[in-house]
Amino acid sequence: MSVSRLRSGLGAVALACSLVAAPGVGLATAAETAAPPTATAAPAPAAPALAATKLSHSDAASRFSSSGITWSSTGGCSDRNTPTCTSFSQINLATVQGAQTLKSASGCALHITGGTETGHAGGTYSHWNGYKLDFRPTSCVSGYITGNFTYIGDRGDGAALYEAASGNIYARESNHWDVTFYNCGGC
Repeated sequence: MSVSRLRSGLGAVALACSLVAAPGVGLATAAETAAPPTATAAPAPAAPALAATKLSHSDAASRFSSSGITWSSTGGCSDRNTPTCTSFSQINLATVQGAQTLKSASGCALHITGGTETGHAGGTYSHWNGYKLDFRPTSCVSGYITGNFTYIGDRGDGAALYEAASGNIYARESNHWDVTFYNCGGC
């Protein structure tokens, strides 16, 4: 199945993952965030429209710590606007849950080297928008990804691409795994 077809069908999975929010993480429906109704307003939709649940740096860091996931920053900082920092500000809840799922399923030590900080490539499913994390490529992590996920070709810059059954994409770049979490990967 192609990546584009998988992405188009992930809405329900992303919705399900976004509903697995911990206490204190609020979800707003379209009706709650819309302008007050007017006399000519159309009826509210039957199902709530949910956006990706965003987390603060400290909330994401706490979740990673509780799962035994570590991280480092070349700049020793967490400022989202500094490219040498490793930040989790505005990361998607499903991305955090995806990393936790990877850690649990693989049994490998998992170490994050890149988060939502500026300096990564742009696009809808980008680091900045909360969909991506970079991981240290240990032999355990690399073996798990290449042994359990489907090789789907090269990205064009030489990065080998692997696709999990969940639709999440793992790109083996020169010094890390660049992972796009479209959903939580089975959380």
